[in-house]
Amino acid sequence: MEAAIRSLVIVVNACKSGAAALAEELAARTLAAGREVRIHSGYPLPAGLLKGADACCVIGGDGTLLSVAAEAAREGTRVLGVNMGKLGFLAMFTVEEARAFFDSFLAGDFRLSDRSLLICRSSGGGMFCALNDVVVRSTSSRVARLRVEADGKLVNVYVADGLVLSTPTGSTAYNLSAGGPLIHPRAPVLAMTPICPHTLSNRGLIVGEGTLLRVSVDGGGSPVSVTSDGMPCFQDEAEGGMPVELELAPFRLPLVLRPGYTYFKLLHTKLGWSGNHLQM
Repeated sequence: MEAAIRSLVIVVNACKSGAAALAEELAARTLAAGREVRIHSGYPLPAGLLKGADACCVIGGDGTLLSVAAEAAREGTRVLGVNMGKLGFLAMFTVEEARAFFDSFLAGDFRLSDRSLLICRSSGGGMFCALNDVVVRSTSSRVARLRVEADGKLVNVYVADGLVLSTPTGSTAYNLSAGGPLIHPRAPVLAMTPICPHTLSNRGLIVGEGTLLRVSVDGGGSPVSVTSDGMPCFQDEAEGGMPVELELAPFRLPLVLRPGYTYFKLLHTKLGWSGNHLQM
């Protein structure tokens, strides 16, 4: 049992059919329960949108939830995601489940999963925060040469299309497509997975919390771009981007879980694994 919700922000992707109507319905129920509520549908989100909010209800999909993740984690704002998209790894409630669960949610009758985030700092002074991943990738048809150090010690020079640096939450995203491992959300680690490595012995690597990674262009390869949760950060050294330093953030995202949620049931449902997940 968590503390009851007193102040709620509803972030809605109005491009999704039915999303705006659902937001109005849930806002009306919040007001009827005597709680404060605000609805926001614009993008990008204004700074400070979640300041002072106990919770944020995201209506859209995983992409919409990613847009609030960094601020919600910094503010300690609990996030409930309603999936009106396709995957729903993060926005795990269906519309029907959200409607049925909403009163319990306002009363604080729910479970949380604290999700790790990845901080990326550029040499130009920029800082970005990712719930899923940071991707360093070649901007041309040529491979990149990426030098990786961990706590000042050389790991490898990867000759590849790029690198995916992933949190456990993001292990089911680009990391999975690139051949990286699935990681349980409670594991305090991050994964580094090369994209189409030129040398087959260049495999993925998992490092523990507290490890500082440094990724730089080794020279002789393609220029690179850097994205954080799919959004561009900068491109090439000319923009003062490389090298970048990455580590797990000291804060976590408190993600509201559906009733009966287990990570392995989610994998069965979303990835089509075999077996009877109803017994899990």
